[in-house]
Amino acid sequence: MTQSTTPSDIAVRPVAIGARMVGPDQPTYVIGEIGINHNGDVDIARQLIDVAAAAGCQAVKFQKRTPEICVPVEQQSKIRQTPWGEMTYLDYKKRVEFGQDEYREIAKYTQDAGLQWFASPWDVPSVDFLESFDVVTHKVASASVTDHELLRALAATGKPIILSTGMSTLEEIDAAVEILGKDQLVILHSTSTYPMPEGEANLRTIETLRDRYGVPVGYSGHERGLQVSLAAVTLGAVAVERHITLDRAMWGSDHAASLEPTGLEHLVRDIRVIEEAIGDGVKRVFPGEEEPRKRLRRVTT
Repeated sequence: MTQSTTPSDIAVRPVAIGARMVGPDQPTYVIGEIGINHNGDVDIARQLIDVAAAAGCQAVKFQKRTPEICVPVEQQSKIRQTPWGEMTYLDYKKRVEFGQDEYREIAKYTQDAGLQWFASPWDVPSVDFLESFDVVTHKVASASVTDHELLRALAATGKPIILSTGMSTLEEIDAAVEILGKDQLVILHSTSTYPMPEGEANLRTIETLRDRYGVPVGYSGHERGLQVSLAAVTLGAVAVERHITLDRAMWGSDHAASLEPTGLEHLVRDIRVIEEAIGDGVKRVFPGEEEPRKRLRRVTT
């Protein structure tokens, strides 16, 4: 891919993810990232789906792995302390991984809740697994940006792709976009620090990525609180993804950087307020200003 940027005056076209359009002049697409915060428990997954639906999210996202492929050989036999006792790291990863039966239940539950669902596949067999459920889209985790074999498998599905860009250089993103194509691509700006300090957010990268690739750009956040995600929407993010949890004190690696139910509810509420407040940029006198205009203006034109 050449290093030239896409001129900022070229219109960015929305991408259809199922029945929803994601892009400029569309409602912000809010994704509740369940990931592995279900801790291998379908009941917790159902509760998190309920939380996302109640808050007004459009989708929930999971992670799908084949542990034998994704866990490095040298780490597979390492002992891990878990809520289910002492076990090898490989056995732990198997313990928290959902299979066909669990995802069949998740697919029905999310549909009944009025949400879309999809996942980040971490290996090629997981792409095939998710395709068996005909998911509306696939998500590329930041860790997988340089996994070209995986990217080629995802491109071959013909589905829209959401590409996270944490811990990636522009050259690495260039190569990924070359494989995935731009026709059905949504890019998410992200910083892969857990939790992320505000000084590493670098939200102006949203514009950099939009200008460079000419595709819709959103934000995947790992910070505590809401301010950075809300600022991303103000700067033009068309989608916002945040990890969600029932309780940040729960056992697991991602809970501390996740939003609890009230935080997620406030995030979606405030995103909708911002969308309404941004307006169209046309300067006008609003109806509510007419009376003060008549009462307060000493000189009229």
